[in-house]
Amino acid sequence: MLTTVAPTVSTAASRRNAGTEELIVELATTAADDPRRPALRDRAIEAWMPLARHLARRYSGRGAPDEDLMQTAMVGLIKAVDHFDATRGVDFSGYAIPTIVGEIKRYFRDRTWAVRVPRRLQELRLSISAANSTLTHTLGRSPTVADIASYLDVSEETVLEGLEGARAYRATSLSTPTGIDGSMELGDTLGERDHEFELVDLRVALGPALATLPERERQILSLRFHGNLTQAQIAERIGVSQMHVSRLITRSLATLRGHLSEDFA
Repeated sequence: MLTTVAPTVSTAASRRNAGTEELIVELATTAADDPRRPALRDRAIEAWMPLARHLARRYSGRGAPDEDLMQTAMVGLIKAVDHFDATRGVDFSGYAIPTIVGEIKRYFRDRTWAVRVPRRLQELRLSISAANSTLTHTLGRSPTVADIASYLDVSEETVLEGLEGARAYRATSLSTPTGIDGSMELGDTLGERDHEFELVDLRVALGPALATLPERERQILSLRFHGNLTQAQIAERIGVSQMHVSRLITRSLATLRGHLSEDFA
């Protein structure tokens, strides 16, 4: 019984494949203005959809939604159907497979990288990943950088560059918990811009400018801006009127502004 069933299934599959090939050839040889062409195109796409699904499943589990992979494979299939040239003597499957796979790889290159890196590094990452899988199987262990470099016939520095670039494939959220108890997020550990740095040059220049003021004016400014005393309290402490303290502060600040304007002109 088994020997009779197998040929029947094989014959049915062969007839089905032959039928789909005949359909795509018929479409390719039909004139663009032929009224039968839209229906033929729809039938051809539907007939070759299992191939698109099969190729999409090969890339499942690599960080992209299965629905997106299927849609991308369908885009590749439609392009293959629309651009197939039957006169070149190539089977449609031989043309459609690289077209669909190319579309899927472009999807990964353009849509799934968290940080944009050069195309060379993206393709290098794919080569390293494939080499790692092959060498792990053949060597019975995880391959070293030297193993991968030898397999790909590139330098170890190139492999390390590819591995470094692969880190851009997925980004870590700033909301990721860190620490033993997870009470802190990754974003909390990042430094912020310290605006006090912008005042460093100003503070350095302020010292020599203050030295040009009379002693009493330096004392008044120190009491006002470091001691946080009011003008009335300063006047009482140094024995002058509040009005005089106000005039001295105004004059001192004008002198300092003049010195600092010259330094930063």
